Amino acid sequence: MAGHSKWANIQHRKGRQDARRSKMFSKLSKEITVAAKMGAPDPDFNPRLRLAIQAAKAQSMPKDNIDRAIKKSTSADEANFEEVRYEGFGPAGVGVIVEALTDNRNRAASEVRTVFSKNGGNLGETGSVSFMFDLVGYIEYPASVGTEDEMLEAAIEAGADDVQSSAESHEIYCAFDALAEVASALEAKFGEAQSAKPFWRPQNTIDVEGDKAATLMKLIDALEDCDDVQNVYANFEISDEEMARLAD
Repeated sequence: MAGHSKWANIQHRKGRQDARRSKMFSKLSKEITVAAKMGAPDPDFNPRLRLAIQAAKAQSMPKDNIDRAIKKSTSADEANFEEVRYEGFGPAGVGVIVEALTDNRNRAASEVRTVFSKNGGNLGETGSVSFMFDLVGYIEYPASVGTEDEMLEAAIEAGADDVQSSAESHEIYCAFDALAEVASALEAKFGEAQSAKPFWRPQNTIDVEGDKAATLMKLIDALEDCDDVQNVYANFEISDEEMARLAD
C-alpha cells in the first residue's frame, strides 16, 4: 500500500515485528503450501512457489519450515484453502483491499467485516475499490545493495516499469505477469530481495492525518492480525511528521 514501508518502520519501532513473527511465519507457510498445491512442488517449475519461498527467506524463515510447508501440499489431511479478496473503505474514504487464504469463507468474511466496522470503516462489494488500483509486480531491496542509479539501470534492463528509491529501500514495480522474470534478473545482480510479490498499487492516494490517521492504522493493524488475511493494501499517504507522532 502507499506508505507501506513507513508503516513497516512504525511496526518495527513499536517492537511489533518480533511479537508477530510466529503469525507471519504461519501466513508465509500457508502461501507456500497453497502455491505448491496449485502447481508443481518444485520452485524451478512453479513461479508462484518460487516467489513464496523467496518471501519466506527474506523474513529469515528457517529452511525446515519451508520444506514442511511444501510437503503439506501433498498431504490428504491438509485443508483446502480458498483465495478470497475483500474490498472496503476506511477513515477518510481510504480504499482498502484485503487478500485472504481461508478454509472457511463464512468465518473469514465475518471476521473481516467486524474489523472494518469496529475501526471506522465498512466492507464494500467486490470491485468497489480495486478499480482504483493496478495489480502489478513489486520487488523491494534495502538501499545498501546499490545506488539509486545502479538500481534504476538494472531494473530497466530486467524489464521493470518504475523504481522508487529512498534512504531505506529500493522499490521496483513491473507488470504482474513479468514479476518472476524481473525478480530473477535482479536477484542475479543484487542477491535475494527483501520482498517479491504481486501488489495492488493505488492509482492515486489520499492524504490522512490526525485522529483519522490513527484510526486507519488501527484498522490495517487489526486486519493484518486476522489469521485468514494474507495481505492488506490501501490508497493513503501520511506525512513523515504524522508518522513520527503515531510512532510515539
